[in-house]
Amino acid sequence: MTPPAAEAFASESLLVTKGLSVSFDGFKAVDNLSFSVDSGEIRALIGPNGAGKTTLLDLISGKTAPTTGSVMFKNREITHLREYEIVRSGVGRKFQTPSVYESLTVFENFEMAFPDNRSCWSAWRFRRSDEVVAKVEQIAELTYLKDRLRDRAEILSHGEKQWLEIGALLIQNPELLMLDEPVAGMSPHEREATGELLLEIAKNRAVLVVEHDMDFVKNVAHVVTVLHQGRVLAEGSMDEIQRNPKVIEVYLGH
Repeated sequence: MTPPAAEAFASESLLVTKGLSVSFDGFKAVDNLSFSVDSGEIRALIGPNGAGKTTLLDLISGKTAPTTGSVMFKNREITHLREYEIVRSGVGRKFQTPSVYESLTVFENFEMAFPDNRSCWSAWRFRRSDEVVAKVEQIAELTYLKDRLRDRAEILSHGEKQWLEIGALLIQNPELLMLDEPVAGMSPHEREATGELLLEIAKNRAVLVVEHDMDFVKNVAHVVTVLHQGRVLAEGSMDEIQRNPKVIEVYLGH
């Protein structure tokens, strides 16, 4: 797995945070954080526990409201939108633990995520059209689940459940995909396959990944942002990050 050259990125940033901060009982989990992510880029967020990585995803996705600062997506302010409005604007998020409908088949899980199925009325009139079937089959092949479409999600391996949840997000065609520790608990083969998957799906969207597996990050990330105490400590390629004395002191050295 080799990430494409940085020159291939789109020049206009898809996501921009400016002066983003949030406090919990006086503790600043994210502190005046400004950064950007470009279309076609895989950006990795790394740092010690408590650095603010997951909280930053919460702020971008609308799960947590910032104390100060703003989040811009496609040149539009989304800071105070509701979570479902942010999803509909083109932001998809996967949490650390896979969340799938275990009693349903893989096909049905993908079908449930199809964009037309969003309200009581649309759910009532929803039909399994050729468009739905074609989309499900396309995503199933992309996420290595083509041969598991008729299997219930409960019998999938941990890695396959991660792919299922990623695929359910892809069916909604997000322009920014945020993944929190996507390879945690995976086998070496599954980690490698997931890296190939991210490189493929980043060809037409941005991917923001929180991860602790440094080998995985080195293989997939175009840019690495290191957070420490809610702030950006360093930013650059993985090779640059691994040579950075500050990063070695607060994170990699431990």
